[in-house]
Amino acid sequence: MGLHIENICIDSTSPRETAEFWAAALQWDMAQGDGGESDDDEVALAPPAGSDGPGAFCELLFLRVPERKAGKNRLHLCLRPQDQDAEVSRLEALGAHRVDVGQGSEVGWVVMADPEGNEFCVLRTP
Repeated sequence: MGLHIENICIDSTSPRETAEFWAAALQWDMAQGDGGESDDDEVALAPPAGSDGPGAFCELLFLRVPERKAGKNRLHLCLRPQDQDAEVSRLEALGAHRVDVGQGSEVGWVVMADPEGNEFCVLRTP
């Protein structure tokens, strides 16, 4: 195939802090930026070396923007844990919090937001 996703960009007023949350949440590594170095305006995360099975993914790139997030995300990550309750608790300890985006109480996922306010879902355990 001639086209692939290189990275998913996530706007942030504090890219380094947001990237540090996601690095801990996903257990991913800080990666080098296109210029050969990461700085506080552009911080990349990559899956650990050798990650080529389920969950292998492109980089997440956190970019500095001047404005805070407003409104619901138009794109979000869905995470599939081995133990949903344990992961929700771990993510809360890292600084995430539960949010209501109108999902109701009968769904099999938990909607959360990272410290920057970006929503993501923690899916039911398979």
